[in-house]
Amino acid sequence: MQHADKPTARLEHDQAINRDILELLADHTELFKQFSDNPDFKRWLTETVFDATNRPARLPASNCSPGVNVSPS
Repeated sequence: MQHADKPTARLEHDQAINRDILELLADHTELFKQFSDNPDFKRWLTETVFDATNRPARLPASNCSPGVNVSPS
């Protein structure tokens, strides 16, 4: 999906998130209920995950300026 255009990336993303939500159903029924019944929640979750997974790649630590901490908090 790295080289896909945005509409194709969106379609693949939406299919993947729907599949993942179904897998979570057994252990997280409230999440599934909100995702299924609350269009605002579904839109928020879908946009949040899409934005988080489609950010431009970060530079490797070796390309950062000296003194910049790239370690996760």
